Amino acid sequence: MFDLTTAGHFAIDLIVSPRIACPRETLGGPPTFSSMAARELGAEVSVVSKVGWDFPSEYTDWLTRNGIDLTLVKRVSDAPSTHFVLEYEGERRRLQLKSRAPSIEPSDIPESLESRAIHAAPIANELSSESIGKLRGLTEVLSLDPQGIVREFDRKGNTSLRRMESRQILKRIDILKSAMDEFGFVLDVRDMRSAFKKIHEYGVDIIIVTEGIKGVILSHKGRICEVPACKPKVFISGTGAGDAFMGAFLAEYVRGEGGVWCACVGSAAASFVVEGLGPARFGEKREIYERASEVFEKLKTFKL
Repeated sequence: MFDLTTAGHFAIDLIVSPRIACPRETLGGPPTFSSMAARELGAEVSVVSKVGWDFPSEYTDWLTRNGIDLTLVKRVSDAPSTHFVLEYEGERRRLQLKSRAPSIEPSDIPESLESRAIHAAPIANELSSESIGKLRGLTEVLSLDPQGIVREFDRKGNTSLRRMESRQILKRIDILKSAMDEFGFVLDVRDMRSAFKKIHEYGVDIIIVTEGIKGVILSHKGRICEVPACKPKVFISGTGAGDAFMGAFLAEYVRGEGGVWCACVGSAAASFVVEGLGPARFGEKREIYERASEVFEKLKTFKL
């Protein structure tokens, strides 16, 4: 039995930023950051993903050494892995998809999978509603980051956002986590409180909206909680911070912790990731809890 399984593509990311001397290629994708953050908190983790012929063996070796179960990761010989170019200008990020691994089909998800929580985290429309539906039947807690569902790509791979077409997916999930700039594309409701109420009506128990350096907004049990971001010692790159947040959140959640504390731990885990480039820094369990406790003292809570 795993504590957390992340379903979505690994990625090979080329990061371009004024904060680094020259562009760097790193291992990326939600399975990397969510799994590693959860592992630092002692969770048993696995991944459902597909990679191409060009996925470096040193990446798989590193993931395995760090305790990530890759049994359900399929390597295909006739297609490349998912590659992104991430170009930063201050807090703004431009994404360009250079190549995409094959979709994760329902047949790629075994009925034998046992996981307390599953995080569906597509980045390039690789998870269909049918695949998400199958994941629903294999866990007690299903979370979704819709970033890969609301993205569309032109012929050059440039990324823009579109309205999420299948709202029925919301009926299948327990937790929705979205970046602020993508959240407005989940529903055609621009007022945040109204959007929260509408999404809860679909049956979603917890809604999390991340705002980068501003922190996180959590809606749960009729309350809205503003969770401030932990201040990192240095900021190098925001890539993977939201995924690390979710991995840490779910690692605590399946242990029975409350949503607000889980969000504080997620905020703390994310603050370590931004101190490095790629999956270089995650913090130790003690450090994560120390920063989480500091955040917990600064919470603001309101009625929905």
